[in-house]
Order: sequence, then C-alpha cells, then structure tokens
Amino acid sequence: MTTFLEHICNNQGLADRHVFSDCCNTNNSARHKCFLSYKKDVAGYSDIFQISNPEQICEMDKENPVPVKEKYIYETSRKHPFLYGPTILTMSACYETAVQSCCREENKTECFQIKLEPIRKYVREISLRHHHLCEIGIKFNHKVAKAVELVLLTKKQPRANFSEIAKLAMDIKNLHQICCEGNAVACVLGRSQLMNYTCSKQATLSSKITPCCELPEPFRGECIINSENDKPDLSSLPLSRFTEDQFVCKQFTDKQDDILQEFLYEYSRRHPELAVPVILRVDTVYQNLLGKCCKLENPLECYSHGEEMFQRVVRESHEHVKNQCDLHEKLGASNFHDRLIVLYTKKAPQLSAQELVIFTKNMAAAATKCCPLNDEQQFACMENSAKLILGALCRRHEAEPINAGVGHCCDDSYAFRKPCFDDLQVDATYISPHLSCDQVVNLNEDLCRAQEEELQTEKQKLLSNLVKQEPYAAEMQFQSVIVDFAHLVEMCCQAEKSEMCLQEELSTSQKQQQKYETKGPFKTSGGGLPWWRSG
Repeated sequence: MTTFLEHICNNQGLADRHVFSDCCNTNNSARHKCFLSYKKDVAGYSDIFQISNPEQICEMDKENPVPVKEKYIYETSRKHPFLYGPTILTMSACYETAVQSCCREENKTECFQIKLEPIRKYVREISLRHHHLCEIGIKFNHKVAKAVELVLLTKKQPRANFSEIAKLAMDIKNLHQICCEGNAVACVLGRSQLMNYTCSKQATLSSKITPCCELPEPFRGECIINSENDKPDLSSLPLSRFTEDQFVCKQFTDKQDDILQEFLYEYSRRHPELAVPVILRVDTVYQNLLGKCCKLENPLECYSHGEEMFQRVVRESHEHVKNQCDLHEKLGASNFHDRLIVLYTKKAPQLSAQELVIFTKNMAAAATKCCPLNDEQQFACMENSAKLILGALCRRHEAEPINAGVGHCCDDSYAFRKPCFDDLQVDATYISPHLSCDQVVNLNEDLCRAQEEELQTEKQKLLSNLVKQEPYAAEMQFQSVIVDFAHLVEMCCQAEKSEMCLQEELSTSQKQQQKYETKGPFKTSGGGLPWWRSG
C-alpha cells in the first residue's frame, strides 16, 4: 500500500495535485487515511452497461472481451467504492458469462434484462452492507465490530462450538478492516484463505456449504456468504445458566468479554429469526444488568430476572415494527411516505427537503417490501433495512452535522440506534429561515410536463418545507395544503395558458404572505396554515 500511494503521488496523471496534495504531503499512515477520506460514491456512472445498449456491449465484447470485463470492474469500483474486491471480481466473472451468453441470442435486450438485472441488484444490495460494516468498524470500537460478526457467523453456522466461532469472528473482523481500508490484494487473498479454511472444516462448521466448496474461485466465497443458515444443535448447556448460575458474577468480574461473547453466541444460536441489532440490544441489556447486579449483596436475586428483560426488549422492538406495518396497511404506500416525511422533518429539519424525501422514500420502500411478509420475517426484514438506512443518515451527519439529537442516536449505541431515532422528537432548537413562496414550492410550467413520480416529489418537498415552518401544526393542516396544491396544479395545467395561471397563483400567495407579520410564509394571523388558492 505504501508503494502504491507513493506511485500515485509521484504520477501527475494519476493524482490531481490540487485534490490530493494534502495527502501526498503527509507520512505513510496519515497519507493512507487521507486518501480514504476521499472515498465517496460517484454520482456519474457510465451508461455502457445499461441494458438498453445491448448491441454496443456485444460489439465491444466481439472486438476484445478483456476490456469489457475490465471496464465493468472499473465502473463498478467507481460506483461502489466500498464494495469489497472479491465481490467485484466475482460479479465481473458473472457479468462476462452473461454477456457472452446473451450476445449469441436473437433477442439480446430480453436476455440482458433476465441475466444482468439480478447482478446489478445484488451489487447494489451487497455494496450497502459492505459500506455499513465499514462504518461500524470506523465509528464504534472493535468489540462492537466483533460482536456483529459473531452474531452473523453464529446464525450462519450455529453447529460450530463457541471457541471456533469466536476465532472466526475475529478473523472476519480483521479481514473487513483490510477490505475497508482499500487494500484490495490483501482483501482478495484474505477472503480466499478464510473460505479455504471454512471448507476444510465443513464437518464442524456447517452442512449447508458443501455445494459452495465444490465451486472454483472466485465463486466459492460469495456462495458461502449467501448460503442458507444451518440448524443448531442445542444439546449444550441451556441459556438459563446465564441468569441462574451463582458463579456468573465471578466470570463477569474475571473475564467480562468472554462471558458476554459466550452469551451472545448462545442467544444467537437459539434466535436465528432475530435481526442482528435486536440480538445486540439483548446483549447490551445483559451487560448492563450484570454491571448493576454484581455490585449487590445478593446478585443472583437481581440478575435472575434477566430472561424477562430480554423478552421485553424483543417484544418492544417487535411491537414498534408491527405498528409501522399496521400504519402502512392503513394509509397505503404514498400516504405512509408522507407520514414519514412529517416525522423525520421534525426530527432533522436541517436536512434539505430533497434529502428528506429521498431518505424517507427508502424507509417507505422498506415497509412496502417487508410488511407483506409473515410476522417473523417482517420483523427481521424491517430491522435489517432500518440499520442500513439509518447508517446512511449517520454517514450524512458525519460529513455535515445535522443536530445534537441525530448525533446522539448515531454515536451513542449501535444496538439501540433504531429505537433512539424512533423516540426522537421535534428539534426545538431549529429556527426555520424565512422562505418566500417560490423557495418553498416550484410553481412553473414544468409541473404540467412532470411524470407522476416527479409531481409526487414536488408535493412531498412542499410538505417537508411546510413542516419546517410549522412543526407543531396538526397533520391534517399539512394534508389540506397538499390537496389544494394538487388541485391548483391540475387546474392550471388544464388552462389555456398554464404558465400564466401558475404565476398568478404564486403572485397571489406571495401577497397573502406579506399580509402576515410572522416569521414564516405559511403562518396565518390565527396561527394556522393558509390554503392554496384554487380558483
């Protein structure tokens, strides 16, 4: 890595000195961290791999197949800079196979749709997971990162004994750190060694990976990672020993990390249906319980209530997800999204309306995907989706602080991040800047040409801006403004001179705004929200 970075710094063509000069002027360790700070998703992505261009792809493949594969690796690495090297190599091989197969077909577009779309979908999803794992390693201490790996590994290979799982979890945590630091060669070699070791221990680790271990590199690793969870052998000591054994406090005092990791292992084996953050919440509750009880005269009396506390943590998390899904079913997808915009604009009003619409759109999409599942799957699906979505929000906060409440939820506890955001209330410290009507909503003829999704986005941006102005207003008031806005757009777009109609309505709203001596454009003299004039 040192040699690689030195080469970049010494090569005018590889590094724009105006961008990386600060990095190149530092020593090896600081230089590497500096370069990693520039590692961000690239918005501009080559359209050469769009399914709508099958002839162009096939022509490139026909002329010289190697550049097509290399171009795919290059563009995928740019688009997904946190995607691990071994996964990129695996997907490039899958891509190459799909292209060669489809270019022999008469209907190339249909073939590409069938074979390339799953690759793109998988890359998008796994990239989010890799980015999230990197964030955990950077933001939280090594114990949190190892705990996450221990839970994931135990759920995947619950037949393995604790010492084997603990060793593998540490190895995987260290491998993640290498991959997240951008050392692609070490990442690929480390993954290969880890998978070879896993395959050599099939008998004790998992009965589900045999087909994967018969595959060649680079497919073996990705196959093992996505293999089905094995079924646990629960003939060992019962979980109750962690809340009923009188020697628990001695173990906790002498080797705190060991007993907590073993509890995490045993609890994960018995609850594979639970998402990682929920299991970590239970583990945190157990750690805090022992920390309190082991200081008392009769600690057993105190921690013997542990099982009830574990059940309460799971039940409360489950009930919150169920309430969200019930609301999603009652309101419908679009209105549920609107509700999320209102809630999160109150929690994080410093975000732009556009950011809030996109962020809550991801949350609404998760509900649409997860809520139709059965009760157990719904719970895990929503929790797993939330950890990624909130992780992205926390990275946004890291780049540009939002507010103290968001910062607390992001930094305080990885396990309780979702409950913290769920309980977050209106940011009372936020003072909304005075916005004119045209800053709050875009009233021009483009609205008449907008697709339904674009029009919905404009309505939701208006909703977010209204909430920023009046965070304590009743939700029905917001909805009435949105309804009137929709009627206004519909009326003006049907008029002979739609642009003139929209501008007249904007002018009228601006005059109405000037009448009121208030801090916000949507406050009326009675403290309510004005309705858009609809004719």
